[in-house]
Amino acid sequence: MSCLALSLQPANGSDILLQTREWFPPARALIALHAFRQTRLAFSNKSPSSVAATSSSSSSSTAETSAATESIGDDPLSASSGQLIVGVESKYRVVYRLVNSIYVLGITTADHDNSINVFECINIVNQAVSVIVTACRGVDVTPEKLSRKYAEVYMALDIVLRGVSNIRLAAMLSYMHGDGIAKMVHSALDTEAKIRGADTWPAVELHSTEHQSNIEAFSNASFELPPETLAAGDQKVSTIVPQSTIEQDEKMIKAEESEAEKDPFAASEAINKQEDLVGGFKKTKDPSATDLTLALAGLEVTTLPPAEATQSTDITVEGFEGKYGGIEFGSEQATLGEAFEGFTDAWGGGLDASEFLENKKVKKQEGLSGLELLQTGDSAAPTAAAAGAEGGKSLENLLVKSTEMKGPEMYILEEISAEFRESLLARVGLMGVVYLRTMPPKVSGDKDTEFSFRVEGTSSVKRFVIQSSRCSSLGNGMFHVRTAPSEEPIPILKYSLLPRLTPLPLRVRLIKRLSGTLLSVMIQYVSNPELLAPLTDVTFVLKLPVDPTLLKVSPKAVLNRSERELKWHVPEVPLKGTPGKLRVRMPLDSADIDEELEVVGYVKFSVQGATSLSGVCLKPATEGKTDFYEVNHRYQSGVYTCN
Repeated sequence: MSCLALSLQPANGSDILLQTREWFPPARALIALHAFRQTRLAFSNKSPSSVAATSSSSSSSTAETSAATESIGDDPLSASSGQLIVGVESKYRVVYRLVNSIYVLGITTADHDNSINVFECINIVNQAVSVIVTACRGVDVTPEKLSRKYAEVYMALDIVLRGVSNIRLAAMLSYMHGDGIAKMVHSALDTEAKIRGADTWPAVELHSTEHQSNIEAFSNASFELPPETLAAGDQKVSTIVPQSTIEQDEKMIKAEESEAEKDPFAASEAINKQEDLVGGFKKTKDPSATDLTLALAGLEVTTLPPAEATQSTDITVEGFEGKYGGIEFGSEQATLGEAFEGFTDAWGGGLDASEFLENKKVKKQEGLSGLELLQTGDSAAPTAAAAGAEGGKSLENLLVKSTEMKGPEMYILEEISAEFRESLLARVGLMGVVYLRTMPPKVSGDKDTEFSFRVEGTSSVKRFVIQSSRCSSLGNGMFHVRTAPSEEPIPILKYSLLPRLTPLPLRVRLIKRLSGTLLSVMIQYVSNPELLAPLTDVTFVLKLPVDPTLLKVSPKAVLNRSERELKWHVPEVPLKGTPGKLRVRMPLDSADIDEELEVVGYVKFSVQGATSLSGVCLKPATEGKTDFYEVNHRYQSGVYTCN
């Protein structure tokens, strides 16, 4: 605040009032007021030095004082307003306004770097002038009138000194006469909000809470009118609207349709009619409908020709001798290979169906040539089961069953990064992401996935980050998620662990030795014995400083010359045992020899299991309620290096 004190100082007499801020000592304010009074009197004809000089016997002092008095003239600080810097060691800026015979003074520090807003101090002095003018009911401000309203003026200047808006100042001044100090001070707290048309938060908070609860209740509520209510509504409407009016409207619509000319080339209305496939079949509970003999009772079967018609005709015409016509029954091909036997030569032997099918007799179906499979009912169950057992399960059914989801699934994906410098751990960090896999949109439709869950095992977690558009925190490790269905997993929660509490699945050490022109590198690795399962399919990558000409490795590794990388694949790192060793030795050219050769090793691994590496787990919000299914979690290596 730029203004440190307010004071009322009459032109003649002692100060009437002094109001200061809490951190500004009143003694310093009195020093500034005394300096202002001395300066004002020094510039006026009533200066104490002038009086002393007149009574003095020294003629030289009298001449100088009278000359100064004549050059300055009457009180130069009697102007309506202004500002003055007073003090010797501690300088203060005094902003003043003269109202009748009362000086209204505002005291602030005299700055030289423009760090204090002088205009704000001037505004406070102007507000103080409004207070005393209102208290004296006009500009005729005197110490006697101020003494009658001293308490009101004191409290009003205290509020003005701490900063007040023009709206609240006007309200305070309106309560100064007749309403008491308490109403003047306390009734102005909400005046600005009332004048601007706003309500206080305590009055509106209840409505806001009620409105929010109503929104949640209606968003979760679903109801449907019973048929009886709809029927009663239709009956009520029919009684309100005259039946004659409805009949007249229907007759007019039919008349207009009949009068309209029909286009002879217009498409038939049957095009727009939807195909009704299932509706054409009517279910019946009659057990005789499943009897196949009744269904085939009206079926007409063409009789076979007589035996004489099946015989061939012997033709003896010259040039056309031979047997023509005739039908031979029972000569069925046994296998597909025999049926295609005549075509193998034509295709150059390229098509031989016997390579794909077993060469055995096909068992002939008994009954009505397979029509018994069409029979429905209980009697057909053994036949269908037998057919299913013989044919086996189709690949599509197996895929559908393997990917079938019972409900929303959640899992944790953690990525751990670490940097080892020889055998010391330099940096480590673990970041985990909680993913939500909703039901596919084809299955759930437009229905949102909504449930609550809690996160346990968070003693080592440094902080959580929530995707606020889909998830919200309920406190005490409880979270509520609501989102639209998606084909892809949705990240809803991220967290990071404290470095000192981050578990390390694998410790790595890189040792480098340079003997003359021979560079030897060894990587040692050992697994964390507290892991639930050993690490599998671990890849170690060694970044070589130069492209090697000769290389000796143990065990075997894969060299990538373009990337200058050497890769080892370790099938499994045992939980307990001696540390594993990966060695490489290579000669260097004399130009490549440097004590600061950079050799960096990288480790890549990925583990999937029922628990996470950090120990964080997901549980339903309510015991015994399955809102989601917790599937296998996974943790993998990020930037896992050693140098």
